[in-house]
Amino acid sequence: MNTTITRKDALSLLTKYNKEPFHLLHAFTVEGVMKWFAREMGYGDETDYWSLAGLLHDVDFECFPEEHCQKAPELLAEINAGEDLTHSICSHGYGICCDVEPSHTMEKILFATDELTGLIGAAIRMRPSKSVMDLEVSSLKKKFKDKKFAAGCSRDIIRQGADMLGWELDELFAKTIEAMKSCEESVQKELEEYEA
Repeated sequence: MNTTITRKDALSLLTKYNKEPFHLLHAFTVEGVMKWFAREMGYGDETDYWSLAGLLHDVDFECFPEEHCQKAPELLAEINAGEDLTHSICSHGYGICCDVEPSHTMEKILFATDELTGLIGAAIRMRPSKSVMDLEVSSLKKKFKDKKFAAGCSRDIIRQGADMLGWELDELFAKTIEAMKSCEESVQKELEEYEA
């Protein structure tokens, strides 16, 4: 899994089709999370690939929500994304909006953490600190069990992602919180640049 695409190319494509700060925040967060997981899981030499998949996973969502993961290959072709990267990006919509199944560990992590970062993000916004730095797994579990909280974040998809990886929910929660801690500051800085 390697790629000749630069982050600059990927960012240019992302911001061409995504203008909403919320969507950019999510893209930068999942990029940072995937970077952390690449190193944590022993795929350090594939960090750029994992990061790009995270950054671009929702490239088509803002402009083409009804065609999510269907339109992505066409947009990704604009930067000559290879079949590997296109497959990885589309696989996070498996069983939701496409039939591209996650097969590589990276794709399973992307599938599992996409919804979960949204849930954690919603939990953070409710905290006095507005930060992931003081978020405990126990607090996240309470939010996860409360179906009314961040109702748009599918608990079933998060569970399915943990199952794909062979992890308990607690392990997925703990690792994703750590991953978000690793990139919180850089994500905020980057978002501020786009809002300036």
